[in-house]
Amino acid sequence: MAEPDLDLLPEFHTDVRRFDKGSRIPGWDRAADLDKDPAVVPDPADTEVPAELRAEIEAEMARFPDYHSAAIPALYAIQRRDGWCSPEGIRQAACVMGVTPAYLTSVATFYDMFNTEPVGRTQVYVCTNISCSLCGADELLGLLEEELQGNEMVNLRGFECLGACDIAPMVSVDGVYVGPVAFDEVPELARQILDGEDPLPDRQLVKRPSADPKVAGSSPGEGERSQP
Repeated sequence: MAEPDLDLLPEFHTDVRRFDKGSRIPGWDRAADLDKDPAVVPDPADTEVPAELRAEIEAEMARFPDYHSAAIPALYAIQRRDGWCSPEGIRQAACVMGVTPAYLTSVATFYDMFNTEPVGRTQVYVCTNISCSLCGADELLGLLEEELQGNEMVNLRGFECLGACDIAPMVSVDGVYVGPVAFDEVPELARQILDGEDPLPDRQLVKRPSADPKVAGSSPGEGERSQP
């Protein structure tokens, strides 16, 4: 069989950082610390927990048959308060839940949406999974890095999947989904991020038309879809 002529193959995006740097998930290359003391549940007598945090976590625990299911809401509560899942915050949450800090740390390091190191307050994620990568997500991430580099208030990184393949390539700005984002829109998007403005309002997923006329903002007019 003749060898294929590679010059005839379509040109694909080559800047795929997942292969250059290994996994994009932080901490994948750090070995476990085997010298740490055995995990124990924090003693309530020695662990001061703010009343507001305790109430929020206990309310989440009451929602589930198994209180371990409140781990993710508890970690979100810590991250909202501290800007990241700090060791002290994890210890406080573990005390309320009656679990070890190691248990909550294992959850925080498994999921990509939790930060286990201090980061900027503004969370900017570029989806880099297959649908977005095929639509230029890696180039999009590179352009945003150029625009936002050096700004410590912004935590910009690739994210393995944001579940919005229909608007690829897309970006999440503090939970606001925008897309598809064109390369020439990156400077304006970066400016809006730095100025704290609403990111690309016309591209936001929440403002896209819905097939359900009962959904607020589903389409122009009185909630009925416009005809072609």
